[in-house]
Amino acid sequence: MNALILRKINFITADKNIKGRGAQNEVKNRFSKLEYVADQFNSDIDLHAEELDVKTTYTEIFPKTIVNEVKSPDIKMDYSMNPYQGCEHGCVYCYARTTHEYWGLGPGLDFERKIFYKKNGAELLRKLFDSKSWKPSAIMTSGNTDCYQPIERKLKLTRSLLEVCLEYKNPVGIITKNSLIERDLDILKELAKNDLVKVVMSVTSLDEEMRSKLEPRTSTAKNKLKTIELLSSNNIPVQILMGPIIPGLNSHEIPVIIEQCAKAGAEWSSYTMVRLNGAIAEIFEKWITQTFPDRAQKVFNQIREVNDGKLGNTISGSRMTGKGNIAAMIHQLFDVNRSKFMTYKERPFNTDLFQRPGGQLNLF
Repeated sequence: MNALILRKINFITADKNIKGRGAQNEVKNRFSKLEYVADQFNSDIDLHAEELDVKTTYTEIFPKTIVNEVKSPDIKMDYSMNPYQGCEHGCVYCYARTTHEYWGLGPGLDFERKIFYKKNGAELLRKLFDSKSWKPSAIMTSGNTDCYQPIERKLKLTRSLLEVCLEYKNPVGIITKNSLIERDLDILKELAKNDLVKVVMSVTSLDEEMRSKLEPRTSTAKNKLKTIELLSSNNIPVQILMGPIIPGLNSHEIPVIIEQCAKAGAEWSSYTMVRLNGAIAEIFEKWITQTFPDRAQKVFNQIREVNDGKLGNTISGSRMTGKGNIAAMIHQLFDVNRSKFMTYKERPFNTDLFQRPGGQLNLF
């Protein structure tokens, strides 16, 4: 046997990009003691992108619960549910990438090409709603990975969860980057009649070239605007999330994104600041060095500035907005344009209509 194999080979050459993927490399799982590398006799091994197996695989998992309680001052939701783990959208900055490490996989390419799905999600949600301990409360669908990522077209797990929410009249929120949500317009319209749904469309860039590089398998910028228009024209509340703002890369788009989304019917907007926690920093560095070599260092310096000198930010209370002068200027630019183009409409979720099959109202 050749020399010890201790670290995984970096498969991607500097001049080759994997088409349709955000991450351009795989990085070490922080929980793994071993990595794999070419041995000393083959240290020049460097496979081209087209030689790498990047086919997406899907694996059913069997969780005991589908709804998670959210305990964070940075996130304005009480509960979330995610029918999928891993996300084929391939957003290179995604904070959820590190969750794949708990599955023994990498946060880079593995996160995009090894997708887990919860086929029993609707059954678990119905079981939760039937429990006498459940008090009706809004549940955010997504929050970790996109509930309308490509495989949803076939599996329809998100649709089944929405059907359960409609059946029990429990309010539900949705965060997505995908126009596939239009498929479920029939359910969304019924939920909206009783203030049981809100949709947040994530819009990171209206520059199509930029979007295709930042988040290669999400819907196009043009289609996102069309989706906002369709939903709002059917009286379904739509907000936008500019997430994340990356200073030096898409921060200059704040005014045009807010204006165009407002014209399409979005009622309000919010944003998150980029934070490259853990292995995401290494993934992002590889990506931006290959994709935007002329501005890579500038972007990294500004990301550090908004995160108190670091690439990541785990400080409770400031994770989403950042700190420092650049963060303050971004906040002001966002606030001014939101006030100019949008008027907030207070539409609280309705929790008074919750009922279990048979028409029995929840008496708490």
